[in-house]
Amino acid sequence: MTTKKQNNQPTPPIAVSPDEAARLAGIGRTSLYAALAKGDLKSIKIGTRRLIKIEAIHEWLASFQTDTE
Repeated sequence: MTTKKQNNQPTPPIAVSPDEAARLAGIGRTSLYAALAKGDLKSIKIGTRRLIKIEAIHEWLASFQTDTE
């Protein structure tokens, strides 16, 4: 008989609200909503709820990365 180890750590979210996405990215809500409006930052809509995948936040932030050190 095998037993599963219980992991007490919560599962990280795969998508967050725009307000939470702005907080995670360290930017203001206005900047985040501007990126959504321009289509630079992808989001999904389920019913009336708009969500931004964590992966999309990482990709969007990476697009600003420069090669200078």
